[in-house]
Amino acid sequence: MKEDSITKNQAVMIYDSGIWKKWSNEDIVRIQLFQRLLCVPFSRFHEAMEAVLGRPIWTHEFAFVDLLRDEYLGKRHKPTLEEIIELIPEEKRIVLFSD
Repeated sequence: MKEDSITKNQAVMIYDSGIWKKWSNEDIVRIQLFQRLLCVPFSRFHEAMEAVLGRPIWTHEFAFVDLLRDEYLGKRHKPTLEEIIELIPEEKRIVLFSD
């Protein structure tokens, strides 16, 4: 599906219809990952992404959708924890470690 191929009205119609409730995790990722507008609840999209990519997805990773797309398409490896943390601007990072 071409990125941004659905309009705002179409996204709202899909969301309101509830048809997405019947979609598999793969269906949701294949459709939503390539759209600028959400047509499923973000929490459901997040859940589907974690299931399909087989790893926890941090919320800030969605700001780097090209990296998630490349990972989904097999063009990029699964990032390390360090790579995920480095996506956060250094001045905004607060990392706590405990024993």
